[in-house]
Amino acid sequence: MGSLTGQVALITGAGQGVGLGIATALAKEGVAIAAVGRTLAKVEKAAAELAELGVEARAYELDVLDIDRIKPTVDRVAEDFGGLDILVNNAYTGHLGKLLELDDAAFQKGFVSGPFATFAAMKAAHPHLVARGGGNIVNVVTSAMVRWDPTGYGAYAAAKQGVKAVSRTAAAEWAADGIRVNAIAPHALSPALKWWTANYPDEAAEFVKSIPMGYIGECEPDIGRAVVALVGTDLRYMTGAVLPLDGGQAYFG
Repeated sequence: MGSLTGQVALITGAGQGVGLGIATALAKEGVAIAAVGRTLAKVEKAAAELAELGVEARAYELDVLDIDRIKPTVDRVAEDFGGLDILVNNAYTGHLGKLLELDDAAFQKGFVSGPFATFAAMKAAHPHLVARGGGNIVNVVTSAMVRWDPTGYGAYAAAKQGVKAVSRTAAAEWAADGIRVNAIAPHALSPALKWWTANYPDEAAEFVKSIPMGYIGECEPDIGRAVVALVGTDLRYMTGAVLPLDGGQAYFG
């Protein structure tokens, strides 16, 4: 167990993929986990697995598209665990496709689950983080924001750009409260990416070729461990940043 022992983290989309990878890495550092997700069975299973690592872990059902339920869920987590130190906004529901193929509802869904939900969760978490003397917020964005060819990724990239902007602003406005806010842009072998790889092997192979390190990251060792570093004391002076976790593929400038 490390310096994070005894802290409490709320992670959305924690039932699988990147969210579960982050939760697992934090739990191995002694962080108690509130595993939040829209499918209760998945987060219950995740919480049971995390508890086997020797930390308190509880499951909470929440679809981040239901904005009105975000604050009550955050408040409940803080009450159940006695506080909150880390918020990870990972859950996202949106659509890919060329702009003329997307209707208004499809385009808007990414903004609701992206910047709208992230904003709501951050505001709800703020007083709880302040009560503990500060804390960390990590928001998940994407290298699609700077993709060399954004065709088919426009709605996704636009929503995540909103998350990036909110993250940067909160980092500036809440630094005096002891709260650091950063974003990560991961490539990881999530269930969705595994499905894409299996169903579009040629396209996936070309994608991997464009990654200088030659592989797609693993959810815990490549993404989760980076988050452990990001919320730890070694990077205490970093805030307002986007951390690329994509094997060197994207150029953020």
